[in-house]
Amino acid sequence: MIQSQLGASLLSWVHPVWTAESGKYAITQTANAGFDLLEILLPTSMEFDPPTVKSQLRQAGIGVVCGLNLSKPYHIPFHPKEATQLIKTALEKTAGVGATQLVGVLHAAIGVFTGQPRTEAEEQTVCEVWADVADYAAQLGITVAIEPINRYESYVCTSAGEVLTMLAKVNHPNLALHLDTFHMNIEERNFYEPVVQAGNHLRHVHMTESDRGMLGEGNVHWDDLFRALSEINYSGPLVLENFSSQVEGMASATSLWRPSRYGAEELAKGSLEFMRKMVEKYN
Repeated sequence: MIQSQLGASLLSWVHPVWTAESGKYAITQTANAGFDLLEILLPTSMEFDPPTVKSQLRQAGIGVVCGLNLSKPYHIPFHPKEATQLIKTALEKTAGVGATQLVGVLHAAIGVFTGQPRTEAEEQTVCEVWADVADYAAQLGITVAIEPINRYESYVCTSAGEVLTMLAKVNHPNLALHLDTFHMNIEERNFYEPVVQAGNHLRHVHMTESDRGMLGEGNVHWDDLFRALSEINYSGPLVLENFSSQVEGMASATSLWRPSRYGAEELAKGSLEFMRKMVEKYN
């Protein structure tokens, strides 16, 4: 049984840098398209007003999850103190907006490499930061879900198994796994085993086609994924994260070097319909 809220990412609608205007627009579009919640990608500047956003979400009648992707100044193996403070501030923003999950690339900065695999010392540093922020998250009633990303964007955590192994070392109930089907399509052997292996450690899933386009039109093995989600009785959010080059600034921000077949609204509504059909099929 899959008992999930179906959400849209901020990136489904606007360039991935939060502003008050773009955020309000994304909230309105998410509600109008029929989604249950919006995943807000928090800016590393932390220029974000939780009371105002919380009020806008309430008026729109949708829920919220917050996300954060680390950037170069917060690469945990190099800058653990700075990363810890940023994540703790993000947790405060998450609590302020009424969300109970902070998700995203919280193991390393996207696009930072050493030219070598992750070392034991780096892994220990990451685990120490996770343990610290998890304690703070527990005080705020928030779960932190870590997203592995593909080898072309990080060297620290690229698969579900790596994250699960490190989570076991930290052993904290407020830490969990966040999977993304775009990255799974590159790094995992299939879409079934990582989900079943994760079990109740899986708390968040990004629904993304292999080309970041319309769900069901690419190479992702959706039946395998949903069969696995049903077997583990998944109840976390399923959040659409696909992009349209017709959104200003999105092409350069997400490497959409070819024009998208769909505009943002058509892409979101078509993908939401696909998600609903798949949930119904496996329930």
